[in-house]
Amino acid sequence: MNTVKDIPCLVLGIGNILWADEGFGVRAVEQFNSKYALTDVNNLVADGGTLGMYLFDRICRTEKLLVFDCCDFHGAPGELTVLRNDDIRIWTSTKISPHQDGMNDLLAAAMLRGCEPKEIAVVGFQPVLLDDYGGSLSQKAKDVIPQAVADGYHILREWGVGVRERSENETVPALMDAECLNIKNYEEGRPTPEEACREGDIRFAHLNLKRSE
Repeated sequence: MNTVKDIPCLVLGIGNILWADEGFGVRAVEQFNSKYALTDVNNLVADGGTLGMYLFDRICRTEKLLVFDCCDFHGAPGELTVLRNDDIRIWTSTKISPHQDGMNDLLAAAMLRGCEPKEIAVVGFQPVLLDDYGGSLSQKAKDVIPQAVADGYHILREWGVGVRERSENETVPALMDAECLNIKNYEEGRPTPEEACREGDIRFAHLNLKRSE
């Protein structure tokens, strides 16, 4: 059963911003969206977050898929790489977080339905830091995002996808519904260990342990 391919190109960032570098893909697509716009209104730039199988419909409707993601491709921490073709197996075979459905599930389901994207490229980041709940990206992850965005731009141009640089005063459409989740507000709003008081927050648990001794 074939699905109508009405999305010529989908630029997707996936990951969980609550766990440090796991949010790399989301932050990379944010910056891509701030810098570039796709000229065909049928193309999409989207924050996929941890939506997992909720992305299935869009994946099936897509001809060309560009993904920004944090993935374990057994590189050096902080390494940035572009995966294509057979290399995609490395990306889909790893799952950084238990909160995130693997893209292998999505692509396998799309293949069974006969509607997988014809072109797939992944701009992947080997994480430096993951176990920091509520934390932001490591400095290394922040440092390589401009290169990740540039890599994504060149892939789109290679595919013949229309993309332009945004003008200085252009209004940038938000990818997230909640303003508090953009990286600036997210970092500035992080509570101190004394303020956190959240179940499962190791900073708060450690603080209480010290007080009880």
